[in-house]
Amino acid sequence: MVCFCFLVDQRRKLTNTKPAAGTCSRCGGGASVGDIKTITRFCYVPFYWKSWKAIICTFCGAILKSYR
Repeated sequence: MVCFCFLVDQRRKLTNTKPAAGTCSRCGGGASVGDIKTITRFCYVPFYWKSWKAIICTFCGAILKSYR
């Protein structure tokens, strides 16, 4: 079971961003709307991916609201 956790990983990739109104509640930085692609890989071969939108802080990178 220990070896299995090293074979599966999940990556998030930010593909497109646009400025949005508002500020981050954690650090006070600006916000932007971005398209995020989540890729799940097994032995470095992607077998599942999903695209979704989220409002992201431009300074700390926190996901403030997600639209899945």
